[in-house]
Amino acid sequence: MLSLINSANPWLVGAGLNTILLGLAWIAPKKLLTPAGLFHAWLLGVLIWGTLGWWGYVVVMFYFLVGSGVTRIGMAQKEAEGIAEKRSGARGPENVWGSALTGALCALGVGIINSGFFTSSQESLVSSLHSLLLLGYVASFSTKLSDTCASEVGKAYGKSTFLITTLQPVPRGTEGAVSLEGTLAGVGGSIAIAIIAWAVGLINLLGILWCVLAAFIATNLESVIGATLQSKYNWLTNEVVNILNTLIGAIAAILLAWIWTSTLG
Repeated sequence: MLSLINSANPWLVGAGLNTILLGLAWIAPKKLLTPAGLFHAWLLGVLIWGTLGWWGYVVVMFYFLVGSGVTRIGMAQKEAEGIAEKRSGARGPENVWGSALTGALCALGVGIINSGFFTSSQESLVSSLHSLLLLGYVASFSTKLSDTCASEVGKAYGKSTFLITTLQPVPRGTEGAVSLEGTLAGVGGSIAIAIIAWAVGLINLLGILWCVLAAFIATNLESVIGATLQSKYNWLTNEVVNILNTLIGAIAAILLAWIWTSTLG
């Protein structure tokens, strides 16, 4: 079955599959996406399938399903406290691209490489760039799932919440707040999605380590941004911070892998 799918035009397969899946999401009683969010998720899904095939699609779907599920943990309590995600967690276009823009750019880079844009004389460079972009793709979603798990579990179950810059106790849901429960959930989320990516062959075993470390670094830096800058600048919305978060995660993983490879070389 997979060989038949792989032999077909990936863009047509992606368009057909996403039309079916998002059609089901449209009629589902629990809305995970807004109407506009459905269209943008369709665009993202087609892009990912067209450039990375089912291997990359598995990663983004895992993030979306687990992230949506985690967002609904303790929803009634979080809504009562005024710290729940808007629209009861239903994703709009801003959420789709805030979470996936970095990953989409990495996927586009892989697609350009696979199209034969580079010459055969650049084969060694291209191979390295291909692997690093795949790592960046996985790391971006590993980072975002880590952030989502840390935030939502922390808001639902965090017993002691501290501002990351001062370690002073603050209410749950405060921008820049961290908790032990949330931190552990975030690490668990990043490990889970990195293992999925390794299982389908997008990254190697060492790549799991780079993704988890990068996610931890990026998630904590995002908390610092939330604690120090987000309230000062109107343009620094949650979606912009999410883009910065995933970008930091992707870059961190790529740098870790590059430094490791350079050191061994």
